[in-house]
Amino acid sequence: MQSMALLEGKVAIVTGAGRGVGRGEALALASHGARVIVNDVGVAVDGSGGEQGPAEEVVEQIRAAGGEAAANFENISSWDGAERLIKQAIDTWGQLDILVNNAGILRDRIIWNMTEEEWDAVINVHLKGTFCTTRHAVGHWRAKHKAGESVSGRRIINTASAAMLGNPGQANYAAAKGAIAAFTLTVAVEVQSMGITCNAIRPSAATRMTQAVGAGPPPESSDTSEEFNPRDPVHVGEFVSYLASDAAQWISGQVFSAYGDKMHLTKGWHTVNTIEKPGVGWTAEELVAAMPKLAGMAPVSMIEQLGFG
Repeated sequence: MQSMALLEGKVAIVTGAGRGVGRGEALALASHGARVIVNDVGVAVDGSGGEQGPAEEVVEQIRAAGGEAAANFENISSWDGAERLIKQAIDTWGQLDILVNNAGILRDRIIWNMTEEEWDAVINVHLKGTFCTTRHAVGHWRAKHKAGESVSGRRIINTASAAMLGNPGQANYAAAKGAIAAFTLTVAVEVQSMGITCNAIRPSAATRMTQAVGAGPPPESSDTSEEFNPRDPVHVGEFVSYLASDAAQWISGQVFSAYGDKMHLTKGWHTVNTIEKPGVGWTAEELVAAMPKLAGMAPVSMIEQLGFG
């Protein structure tokens, strides 16, 4: 007897799915049996322009492989556009099970040269876009839940980045990705009572965006190559397919890094050391001597005095 595909009967949305990581995710989800709405406005890396070709090409590739897919060209940073995207999945296949928030752009600039427009553009696509689609999807699921229908097993998978740990020239992008990680943790807590999970990934793959920051070009024919390529987005797609499946029901509120044959669990800000004066506040003068103990390092001047500078 042939076993059921991992995502058989599921309906997924992937934003920014015309190229790069989103394309790899859409193809992988479809290969595991999901019906996929391929959302992409077809813009350049900096968000300029727009064409329907990339989304349509991914849809055709999925259909050629025997899957089901439909294209969507909405701007997900628009409240109404995001709502129409969610509605398309429901109108097309009667349900929505998986939301993968991947769409993004770059407007890299060192902080003293960054413009307000460059900041706003990146925050709008990454952070507001993730909020808008998530808000409308959860709103739909919440209404069904309140009507007595089970929505357990629905999935939200957001996209963070290693840039959130600090990357010169990407204050806007890093801020958006760090916020998305925090957003993920909060949404996970808010939807857990409905049986919905929310996780984030930090994908590492060769795409137009990584090429823009000097990380090399995307693989030319990654989907058919027999040689293992750790920078191929297909590996990210496989991990997302797992997170989207029923087998991952036990995982929520986590941030993972996916790169080739390596999967990492990432933990965010947490307390690593403490100094205290029980019942008495610290003075600034006392902190001069105490802070090296808390930080686990000596002040620069002391290091130089000791001959290590």
